[in-house]
Amino acid sequence: MSEPIVLGIESTCDETAAAIVQGRTLLSNVVASSMEEHARYGGVIPEIASRAHAEAFVPCVSKALADANMTLADVDAIAVSAGPGLAGCLAVGVSGAKALAWASGKPLYGINHVIGHIAVTQLQFGAFPPDTLALIVSGGHTSLLHVEDMPRKIDVVGTTLDDAAGECFDKVARLLGFPYPGGPHIDRHAQHGDSHAIRVPQGLTQGKAGAAHPYDFSFSGVKTAVARWVESEQAAGREIPVNDVCASLADSVATVLARKAMRGCEQYDSNTLIVGGGFSANSQLRAKLLEYGEKYGVEVRIPQIKLCTDNGAMVAMLGVNLVEVGVAPSAPDFAIDSAMPLTKVSM
Repeated sequence: MSEPIVLGIESTCDETAAAIVQGRTLLSNVVASSMEEHARYGGVIPEIASRAHAEAFVPCVSKALADANMTLADVDAIAVSAGPGLAGCLAVGVSGAKALAWASGKPLYGINHVIGHIAVTQLQFGAFPPDTLALIVSGGHTSLLHVEDMPRKIDVVGTTLDDAAGECFDKVARLLGFPYPGGPHIDRHAQHGDSHAIRVPQGLTQGKAGAAHPYDFSFSGVKTAVARWVESEQAAGREIPVNDVCASLADSVATVLARKAMRGCEQYDSNTLIVGGGFSANSQLRAKLLEYGEKYGVEVRIPQIKLCTDNGAMVAMLGVNLVEVGVAPSAPDFAIDSAMPLTKVSM
C-alpha cells in the first residue's frame, strides 16, 4: 500500500486544528486558537471554546486541504480527536468530521488525543523502536506509557493522581499574578532565577508513598508548598523573589518527571523516551530530560514546539498508524468520550 494520506482534526480544548499527513510527511498544519478569549477569565471557558471551534472548523479544514494542494477526494481517511477533552469542544470537532466523512465517503477514526501526542514524534524522528517509553506532559495529563507496539499495544505505567504538571504551573502562576496561561511566564522567569533558592518538595518520590507509586505523579502538594511559602513571605512584608520561585518550582517538577521517566526506561529495558504534550514545550523540562537521558544512555525524543501543543498533525499521524496496521474505522455513530482511557487508542 502506498503511504496513506490522512486529514486530522483536533478540537479538545481551545485550539481548532487541521492537518494533512502522508506517511511520515506533514503536508499542512493549521491551528486557530481561542486562547485570548479565555485569558481574561483566567482559564478556558468551555462554552466560549465550543463556539470558537464552530466558527473556525470550516476555515481550518479548508486551509489545511488548500495548503496541501488537495481536496477531500485525495484523502484516504479522516481522523478526529474523540477524547479525552472538554465535551462541548469534542462534540464540535467530531460532528464536523462525521459530516465530512459522510459527504466524502471516507473512513473516519475517532482517536485518543493523548496518544496522538506520542504519535506525532514520528514526523520528526521516524518509527518507534520496540519497547519505547513515552512521557506525556500536558495541562491536564501527566502519564508514563509503555509503547510495545504502536498503535496496537500501549500500557499505562504511571499517571497523575491529582494535579498534572501543567495545572500546578497555572495555579502557581495565578498566585504570582501572571496572566493565563501561566506556564510560559513561569518558564521565562525561571531562566533568570536560582533553582535552589527555595526548597520545593518532589511529589511521590520519598518514603512509603514514593515506594507505593514509583511511576505515578502528584503535583498538588508542590503547588501548596509554594503557595504557603509565598504567603508567609508576604505576611512578613518581604518582597517575593519571583525569578527564584519560578526556577525552584520548575526544577522540582522537571527533576521528578525526568527521574521517574528514567526509572521506567530502566524497568522496561528501553533505550528510547518519547516526550509529548503541551507542557513539553517547557525549557527547564526539555533541558532536564536531555541531561538525564545522556546520563542514563537513553535517547530522548522531544518534538519541536509546534508539535508539542495541540495540533491536527498529531491526530493525522495517529490516523496514519491505524490505517497502516489495518485497524477498522470507527462506527459512524461513535460517541465522544471526555474521559477516554489511555488504554483505548481509537473508538
